[in-house]
Amino acid sequence: MQLAIRGLLLAAVIAVSSFSAAQARPFPGPDVQQIYQRLLPQIEKIPAFDHHAHPGYADDPDVDAMAAPPNASEALRTRDDNPELAVAAKALFGYPYTDLTPEHAKWLLDKKTELKKQLAGTAYFNSILDKINIESSVANRAMMPDYLDKARFPWVFFADSFMWPFNNERETARNADEGVFIPLQEKMLHRWMQQESISKLPAMFADYLKFISQVLEENSKRGGIAMKFEVAYFRPTTFSDPSRAQAEDIYQRYVTGGIPTEREYRSFQDFIFRYLVTEGGRLHLPVHIHTAVGIGDYFNLSQSNIMNLESVLRDPRYASTTFVMIHGGYPLEREAIWLAAMKNVYLDSSFGELAQYPSAFKETLKMWLETFPDKITFGTDCFPYNQVLGAEESYWLGVQSSRTALAAALAEMVSENEITEARALELAHAYLHDTAVKLYEGRVH
Repeated sequence: MQLAIRGLLLAAVIAVSSFSAAQARPFPGPDVQQIYQRLLPQIEKIPAFDHHAHPGYADDPDVDAMAAPPNASEALRTRDDNPELAVAAKALFGYPYTDLTPEHAKWLLDKKTELKKQLAGTAYFNSILDKINIESSVANRAMMPDYLDKARFPWVFFADSFMWPFNNERETARNADEGVFIPLQEKMLHRWMQQESISKLPAMFADYLKFISQVLEENSKRGGIAMKFEVAYFRPTTFSDPSRAQAEDIYQRYVTGGIPTEREYRSFQDFIFRYLVTEGGRLHLPVHIHTAVGIGDYFNLSQSNIMNLESVLRDPRYASTTFVMIHGGYPLEREAIWLAAMKNVYLDSSFGELAQYPSAFKETLKMWLETFPDKITFGTDCFPYNQVLGAEESYWLGVQSSRTALAAALAEMVSENEITEARALELAHAYLHDTAVKLYEGRVH
């Protein structure tokens, strides 16, 4: 009897001890640094799928559908004098200096020129991906160039221009930034028209919608894996729900001339945006939307708040459309993660890892991993800023920041008894590669 009681007591103690070991705790323990050191080398070996980037050369006008306004303000870490960029140049090209002064930067420019000659065609940018262990990098570009390997750089094309078909005199005059942005949207629309052999806008609204659908279908056939909206740069991201008849009336009144009022233009754009979202579902083309702070002096963060999109994302009519919230709503990433409760909504972390240092970005990733870890994806937001500081260096910085911040976030979660190390590596694979790849139904590897 006493042996039986002792056995029960021992079992109870073991049960309590096991429960205590599994109980999450609010602070990481002294083992967090050791866990980080074990996780990081394994995370660095995971081939990444970069869900959002702007690869290309600095003199390529098709890297984006728009351009930065002159003298745009930059956050501290994204400025040209960030010493980490010299570290990136050293890692990628053997750069022998610790700064990027003009006399030293010439070495880097000459080195890149030499390598581009040696690695002709698509080999140069493929070699950059190899060096930083990126398997594929989504090319968010106006058009694709011959020097990017389509097998490793899946294309995401821009869809905003369909919302600006009329006389944009009032739109362009709103502020200096729009004076740069809106003409580029007009240029993009004319390129889509040329692609479909259309010399002028269709006379009838039904034919304009047909033209939009034809561009989407053609771009999908040409390798486009998603459509992208930068609409937050041009207008508020609050979309009303006008009828087709309302949009048609506006189109018929302004297709041949005249300047719509702001209210009329917004109503027309609201319908076109929702039409494009619907077509994304029909064609299995995910919809990427810029949801973070943007460049320029007049970007309005309150009017582009990611939560403005909630009425669209939670609309049951768009349940078959996959949405990717590019840049994860930064700096409103805490609110943004709860939009991922919708089965068809995902977040991309690009730009957050560049605007923030790893110590801050770690907190974003940890909060996301503790909420909806199966709905977050990695991205670099690389961009060729100029001839010296190219897409190459921003690729490196984005990858290094993301991997180190990810390892740190997961190490804390392990130390705090939230997950095991094995589970941490599963989450790392999902974030860096698997979750995004699953979105595209075999279109990417």
